[in-house]
Amino acid sequence: MSLPTADDLFRPTADAPEAPAPAAPKRASVRAVPDAPADGAAEAPSGEKRPSGRIRHDEKMTVYVTSDELMEIEQVRLMLRGKHGLAVDRGRLVREALGMVLADFDVHGEDSALVRRLRAE
Repeated sequence: MSLPTADDLFRPTADAPEAPAPAAPKRASVRAVPDAPADGAAEAPSGEKRPSGRIRHDEKMTVYVTSDELMEIEQVRLMLRGKHGLAVDRGRLVREALGMVLADFDVHGEDSALVRRLRAE
């Protein structure tokens, strides 16, 4: 028994008339959150580091979290959407939080929240 190939399954048919595509309902464009500056500057005017925002990311990092941590991330994401009108995905939320922690570390070093929390463990 042989199965059809992808070319056989997705080949154009000569007998079928082309039907016009159904018109999609028009919606106002919505931006989830402001994009990164168009010039690609990674530094904010005050010298503060900024997260990359909504751009294509070429690097990937896997982070394992507990179910409670994931639930907290989801709750914050939903609160940002419901109470503040900001539709962000989990990746954007984590990148923003990471940017805040790294900026605090750059400014405060030894006295940063990151160093204090890691020493407390």
